[in-house]
Amino acid sequence: MTLLPFSRRAAGRPRPGSDAALAAMAATASVEVMPRTLAKVEDLPSLLPRGTRVYIAHIDGTSIEDMVAAAARLSADGYTVMPHFPARIIADTATLDDWIRRYRDDAGVSEALLLAGGVATPHGAFHSSMQLLETGLYDKHGFTRLHVAGHPEGNRDIDPDGGDAAVMEALRWKQAFAERSDAEMGIVTQFAFESEPLIAWADRLRDAGITMPIHLGLAGPAKLQTLVRFAVTCGVGPSLRVLQRRAADVTKLVKPFEPTALAAEIAAAPRPNIAGLHLFPLGGIAATATWLAQMRGDDAARAAQRGGV
Repeated sequence: MTLLPFSRRAAGRPRPGSDAALAAMAATASVEVMPRTLAKVEDLPSLLPRGTRVYIAHIDGTSIEDMVAAAARLSADGYTVMPHFPARIIADTATLDDWIRRYRDDAGVSEALLLAGGVATPHGAFHSSMQLLETGLYDKHGFTRLHVAGHPEGNRDIDPDGGDAAVMEALRWKQAFAERSDAEMGIVTQFAFESEPLIAWADRLRDAGITMPIHLGLAGPAKLQTLVRFAVTCGVGPSLRVLQRRAADVTKLVKPFEPTALAAEIAAAPRPNIAGLHLFPLGGIAATATWLAQMRGDDAARAAQRGGV
């Protein structure tokens, strides 16, 4: 894979004075992978610094064996591993207990992202992350950090009318759970393409007394067509218009979209409850690793350019 050259003063990049804040956010950013995309990377530490938190997306149809194997590899390579637990594809409490135990014993995992999952009809007993939390199994098995999903532009699976009353009610419940739990709780959001709705959402949560730290989701560098496809599939809201405007400019169709300006705007408007960035490498792990290295200003970008995934 050949990545296009990067300019430190690319169009849309803010003033140099904001580089330090952006570099700091890039240094602590997390990344999401799938077992099948991870399998294509021979040497992840040559692309991504050890210690990075790596989420493993559990797509319906992926076996728990493949998930745990990916987690074990990441853990052995020195990463902080956070597998997804999609409630709607977990058959019952016994299955959940088995999955948690496997991650702990076979991969040394003690963190998890709990979410409803992308299937319309639950496969078994669970339909929400709140039900997973209520089992008490994560505490039983010594999980010390639990994240839940956030949807700054709404979630039509929960609020079909386009509002967010049910989403906010669920977040209030999770905040109350966080206050009585020994685990560190946090929120990781769906990706979006505008900073203002993300920052406004963080402010709204703070005003509502929801203080769990927020990790804002961004799409990593990718072709425009790829981003539009994923954005529609994942239910990205009004900020999809950013891609639509870009698509209308034929001069930009051949250039990969990079989240540089968006990330810089977030870094330039710090909020006490915004803990950092979470990258979805929709254009490949190497492209996202390269971008993060460039934002950090380190030499890892050259290694990522050789990675090819």
